[in-house]
Order: sequence, then structure tokens, then C-alpha cells
Amino acid sequence: MAASWFAVFRLRMRGKSVVVRHQVQNQVHNQVHNHTSVGTHVGASHVQAAPDHHSDEKENERRRLLHVVQAERREQAERSVLISCHATNSEKKFLKHLSKYGDIKKHFFYQSFGLYAVVEYSSQESVASLLEHAAIPTVNHESVVPFKSRLLSLRSLASVASVGSADQQSGQHCQPQTSPPISELIQRLSREESIDQQITALTEAYQLTEENIRLRFLVCSLLKDIAAAYFPECTIRPFGSSVNGFGKLGCDLDMFLDLDGISGRNVKMHRSGLSLEYHMKSANSERAVTQSILSVIGECVDKFGPGCVGVQKILNARCPLVRFAHQPSGFQCDLTANNRVAMKSTELLYLYGELDPRVRSLVFSVRCWAQAHGVTSRIPGAWITNFSLTVMVLFFLQRRSPPIIPTLDHLRDLAGPADKSVIEDNDCTFVSDFSKIHIHRNTAAMEQLLCEFFDFYASFAFNKMSINIRKGKEQNKPEVVPLHIQNPFETSLNISKNVNSTQLDRFVALCRESVWLLQQSATNSPNGESGATPWGLAALLQPLQVPGNKGRKRRSREPASERIKSLLESLKIKNQS
Repeated sequence: MAASWFAVFRLRMRGKSVVVRHQVQNQVHNQVHNHTSVGTHVGASHVQAAPDHHSDEKENERRRLLHVVQAERREQAERSVLISCHATNSEKKFLKHLSKYGDIKKHFFYQSFGLYAVVEYSSQESVASLLEHAAIPTVNHESVVPFKSRLLSLRSLASVASVGSADQQSGQHCQPQTSPPISELIQRLSREESIDQQITALTEAYQLTEENIRLRFLVCSLLKDIAAAYFPECTIRPFGSSVNGFGKLGCDLDMFLDLDGISGRNVKMHRSGLSLEYHMKSANSERAVTQSILSVIGECVDKFGPGCVGVQKILNARCPLVRFAHQPSGFQCDLTANNRVAMKSTELLYLYGELDPRVRSLVFSVRCWAQAHGVTSRIPGAWITNFSLTVMVLFFLQRRSPPIIPTLDHLRDLAGPADKSVIEDNDCTFVSDFSKIHIHRNTAAMEQLLCEFFDFYASFAFNKMSINIRKGKEQNKPEVVPLHIQNPFETSLNISKNVNSTQLDRFVALCRESVWLLQQSATNSPNGESGATPWGLAALLQPLQVPGNKGRKRRSREPASERIKSLLESLKIKNQS
């Protein structure tokens, strides 16, 4: 059946009167010392044309290692402050006041629990000067903990110009911090002229903005200032969706307290035969050390961390963590201290997203589709997770002919000595040099890939096969579970072990329904300028009639052969007219 309807799909692509733009919208990484910003997110893309060797060299120059991007972002954050403002304060007066302490490189406003501004100075000396002139607030009704940080409040002795003034911090100047509601997104997509353009628009609406990324690194930097009271040379790094290129506006902020960079490790013995060592406490295990560190820092965040509320110390979890809400940024935060495998997973996803921009676009589309139909959920349970969905997309792209992305084993084989990484007996090695990775020239359009994704999993043998991106091919399940997706690095683990049969069956049914809807849209054109009727990808985001949608009657479906016959007839009529 798949081969038949894809033959029809190709006929439609050849006879289509509207020429679909094939354009790769590349990520732009600006150098931190030459420009005002450093971008880490990638715009949506269409078909990737087969470039020559010169283009390959340019692509490799464009791509940068994740740790290089993160280092620049952290340096940016160290030169930034977060300020609570009032909507009645003049932006011009606000900037004039802050410019007294140094040259302002970038600033922007956003709404959280009130109006806030992120201000980046050209040097840390400017930040130090500003902090020297900041006052500890005087309050009569309660005691104040004198904890100084780069989270400040701007006080004004008198109200200035009205809110409607053009030179004010008003709503239109605020940067969005959350993705649009699904209903608004459907309307926006319905106005596009092709499914490829719909996928582009969806990616642009959902991906993290430059400002949101800056804010995430600044929150990590503010938390580092707290942890540095105990570990002066520590670093707090964001990982997961915040930095791997697949983050959606509003996603949680996962942070890793990194103590490996602290100086004093592997110091050589002095020639005199004498050396000094720090006197330190020991614990029974590395896990016990991690729990102790997080317990103390979690207590400090709870008692002294400005803007940190709802602190929970979840220390007996498989990966101990401190969970809290950072009100000034609006982020839900998880802080861990021993999660190096997750850091490598972040690097791997970032690498795959950099290899071909269609990877990110397809992931955003599938995740949005899954969220719209309750396939995923923010509440823990039997649902498929976003990470599992992402791995399923990667596996699907490895199974194309030719493959769009390489297998993890291939990336490991290309690795050099500096790439070698073994974490808790898990081989986490893969190549970091983009120039060593040669990609097959698969130029499939995003529209085609989206259709093929749903068709691939609508007929996948979940009952006996496992998904494995290390090998890039199906393997027999090692255990009896509804869905088995091998963890890329901890290969004995199933990242989808929580998924039950009901949820998997519903996912498969939704894939089948989505294939059928896209098949029908092959004979339909966009609905004109008004976009009144959702079509294409927009139609997929509306409630679908599949088992599990209580209270809705499932539409009767004609046999596949009849649908294809009807489709061919309509194409024939269309070509004759």
C-alpha cells in the first residue's frame, strides 16, 4: 500500500503547478567579539541541494562544536544582568542610567511575573561597577537576607512619561518566551502556500529565540554564583533541549553542575619530592557525594536564591536533582551534578541537527503533532517522551535511501583519539570534527519526509522489533515491552519502557490517520488568502478520529484501493482541465 500511494504522491509532485521553493535556511553563528549576538538555533529548511566540495568546506566552517558555542554563551552571560523594571519607566532613560557604568552591548525586555530586562555589557568591569552602586533594599515589615546577585530591581522616584509613549517599554517591545497556542498556529499555517512552507513557519514559531537562549545561559550564570560559594571554580552548564537545537519556547531548563574543570587535578609531584594537597572529606560513593552537594546547594537556593521558589530536593532519584521555578525568567529548572551521559546525548543531538537542517524541522513538526494529540505530555506517565520521538525521527532518517544522517556507530568509527569518551563503562565516543562526516545527497523535500515518517511508523513491526540508532536498523527486541527504543549510549536501557500498549496503539493509529489525511490533501490546493479551512500540516494538528478519542465517532474509511483509484481519477480530471 505504501508504495502505491507514494507513486501517486510523486505524480502529484511532478504535475503540481505551484513550484515549491527549495531553500536551506542556515544557522548563523556570529563571533562574540565582532557581533552583538551568537545564534545557536537553526531556521527551518526545505530541500538540500547537492553542493560541491567548496560548499562542503563552507558548511564545515559554519558548523561549530557545541562546547565552543556554550563557552561563548557563558562569557556573554557573565557580562549580563537581569533587572526587574516598571512599564512606566522610559526605555531611553533606563538605558541612559545603565550606560553610566559602561558600554551596553545588547538589551531586551520580556514579560514573566512582571517586566524584566536582560542587559549585556561589553566587559565584566562594567557589571562590577553597576553592582558597586546597587543598594540593599530597606523594608520595615520583614528582614532581608543580604545576598547580592546580578538579579536587580529598578526603583524610580517619580513616574515618567505615559505608557503609550513611543519611547517606552510597552508590550510590543517584549520578546516572546512561550510558543503560540495550537489554535493560533493552525490559523497561521493554513495561510501558507505549501506544506514545506508550513513546516518552515512551524519551526520558526516554536524554536528558541536568540533572546530566550541568552536568558537561559544567564539563569545558569546566576545559579553558578550561588554554587561558587562552595566550589569557586565550578561551572553550571545547560543541557538537553535548551542547547541541542530542538528546544521549544517554554521548555524546561536542565542544568548540570560541572566540577570537573576545577584546578588541582592531576598535579605533578614537585622535584623536591614534596607536594601540597587540599584536605577534603570523603564519602562512601560518588552518588553520596552528588547527593550531599545537591542537598546543600538546594538548601542555599531555597533560602537565599533571589527569585527561586518551590525548591524540591529529589535526591533518591536515579539521577539526583534539585527542582525549582525561577520566577524572573519563568523557567522550570532541574539542577543535577552527575549526569554526564545526558551531556553526551545533548552533544549528539546537536551534531545531528547541524548535519542537515531538515532534521530539526522534522523533529519540530512531529513533536508539535504529538503534543496536539496527547501523544506526549508534561505529566509523567505512559506517554511517549519528546526524547523518544526525537530518536524515532533520527532512526527514520537513517533508514532513507540514501540515508540523510549517519548511524552512531559510523560516527564512532570516524572519531579520533581526542573524541574518546567512556562514562561509567558506556562507550560515548563519536566524531566531533564535522569535516570528517560525509553526507549522502538525499534531496527529499520536507513534505515528502513528513509523509514518509507517518507511513514508516504506521506499518512498523513494534511487536517484535527494536529501534536502534547505533546500527540504523531494526533489531529483535531484547525484552517483552510494547515499545523498545535503545538508549544510544547506555545500550542496556530502553528509553521508552514507560510506554504501554494503549499509548503505542494510539500512536500507530494517529500515524495511519495522518498518512490518509496527507494523501487526501495531495489533490487539494491551499485555501486561498483567508486560510479559513486548515489543510496540509495544519489539518494534522486538529483532533483526529482515532481509537482513544472518547465521545467521537470514528469515520468509516473506504478500502485503500478505492481511495487510490479515486485519487488517480481526480488527478486525471485535474490534468485534463
